[in-house]
Amino acid sequence: MNATVRLANPSLLPGRPGPDASYAAPYEMLAACHDKVLRMLDLLERLQAHLREQGPDGQAAQAAQAARDVMRYFDLAAPLHHEDEERHVFPLLLHSGNPAWVALAGRLQQEHRAMAPAWAALRQQLERVAAGQGQSLQAEGFASLYRAHLQAEDELAYPSARGLCNEALSAEMSRDMMQRRGLPGL
Repeated sequence: MNATVRLANPSLLPGRPGPDASYAAPYEMLAACHDKVLRMLDLLERLQAHLREQGPDGQAAQAAQAARDVMRYFDLAAPLHHEDEERHVFPLLLHSGNPAWVALAGRLQQEHRAMAPAWAALRQQLERVAAGQGQSLQAEGFASLYRAHLQAEDELAYPSARGLCNEALSAEMSRDMMQRRGLPGL
């Protein structure tokens, strides 16, 4: 990595949808959240590589800011996103009568539960980096779990649930997502 490595990206702050996403289209909003998660995982992996290659160095402030950005995203936006799925996507699959979709929803729910302790352990490491005390990160397990989870949701869960979702359910999903984020209604 060169000396001008850019670790942080202000456009990745939680709660800011992608340019084409709107709560009026909740599945597009969920997909935009996945794009943000992937960018945060990329930032996390760049930070990990930076610390491995250069350790705490002259860019300690940038590394600390990157750690804070990752923590803020996974502390604030990711739990809301998971709750969106738990409240609106997985129930459709669980009640579909399709054994493959029921199993998929159960697996994705279990992965959400597995992410919590993985995040807690990684967050402790990020706190040390943010305080200028961390010299390394072990993020591979968290990142690979999350990437595989996102792929299953994007390729299987979302298309299946969207096919089961009618206009009324979609509108209720939109209202709930906005209300839990303290946003004005549509």
